[in-house]
Order: sequence, then structure tokens, then C-alpha cells
Amino acid sequence: MAESTPEQTPKPDTRAERRAARLGRQIGAFARAHGGSAEANIAYIGERGARIVLVAQDGTWGDLVAPTFAIAQAAAARAGVTVHENLDGEVAARMRSGRYEWTRMAGIQIGGPANT
Repeated sequence: MAESTPEQTPKPDTRAERRAARLGRQIGAFARAHGGSAEANIAYIGERGARIVLVAQDGTWGDLVAPTFAIAQAAAARAGVTVHENLDGEVAARMRSGRYEWTRMAGIQIGGPANT
């Protein structure tokens, strides 16, 4: 049996691990700030990576973008959140939009602030 040489041993991707750890901390902080827990949905968004949509226990929602789908999954696992395949049903029904979201969605059409 041949011994493993440094060239044969795959190096861990420390940059990806650091990014997953940082996103995991952000997810955990979001959950703690909004009732103690959150649920997530991870969606591939092309070259930009993956979008992690978080829905907290109190209905507050937010999102983060990870450079890859694998990093998004690792971050969610580190934070201990439940990841749903689809963002629908009970999780979507719990989402609550605040004043900021409504004014951004309305824009100038019904008197909201301009998007510039």
C-alpha cells in the first residue's frame, strides 16, 4: 500500500470554511435576535452563488448570499437551522413584511420613497 504524499492529500478549502462559519454566525445572530430560532430555504442564483432566505420565529425575514450552494448548506448546518426545499406553506405564511419592505415594493408608484 502506497503512502500518501502531500500532493495526494486534498487540502481543505479554508476560505470556504471561513465563509461558511461567518455566514453561520450571521444566521445564528439573526435567529437569536428574532425569537431564538429560524428556518431557511436555499436557492441557487447562478454565478452569484446561493441565496439563503431566513424566516425567524417572530415572522421577521431576511436573506444572505453565499458564493456557492455548498457554502450556503454548510452555513445553515453550522447555525442549526432547518432548511426547507421550498419556501411555501407554513414558513411563507409566517413571513411578515415591515414598513421598509412595503415602501421599497411600492416605490414611487403609490407615493413611497424613490429608489434612487
